[in-house]
Amino acid sequence: MKIRIEKFRLEPLGEGRFIHPKRARYLQDGEEREWEILEAHDSVAVLIWHRERECFVMVRQFRPAVYAHGEDGMTVELCAGLVDKGKPLEVIAAEEVEEECGYRVEPSSLKKVTSFYTSVGFAGSRQSLYYAEVDESMRVGPGGGIEGEQIQVLELSREEARALMEDERIPRTPGLLYALCWWEQSQGKRL
Repeated sequence: MKIRIEKFRLEPLGEGRFIHPKRARYLQDGEEREWEILEAHDSVAVLIWHRERECFVMVRQFRPAVYAHGEDGMTVELCAGLVDKGKPLEVIAAEEVEEECGYRVEPSSLKKVTSFYTSVGFAGSRQSLYYAEVDESMRVGPGGGIEGEQIQVLELSREEARALMEDERIPRTPGLLYALCWWEQSQGKRL
């Protein structure tokens, strides 16, 4: 999937739809300090293993912040979404699997792996990581996201996943790297 980007620029932001820039002022050891932070939504992410095809199901999508760093902006990521709907985390994660990857999973079938904080230097959002296994009987659509997200569904073999972990030329998230390491360790070092 190739996306053409033109006239890219960065502008100051007062308030955003998904993030809220703030200035934190505080005393640290009696000394006045300040720091710029972003209040942002927490998120969920799902490592998906396709049992029949013996592959990982991931997504590839355009990220403007990565593009701003001189890359093409396309990242390889876990299926993920914001916690902004007032629903249980497992329900949000299951909805994201269907929207982004086209598989219907029961929220109760998701295995919670762990939670961790992302972007701790400026946002400190918490991401909850889940694991799901799918097969073709669970496919209900093509995936690709909603509202113009333009998400490409990827299937990576174990060998391709290992190569992805080590290929610094491909923008990928720390959560994805952690999830693949977790899978390798917890699934009998099958990767």
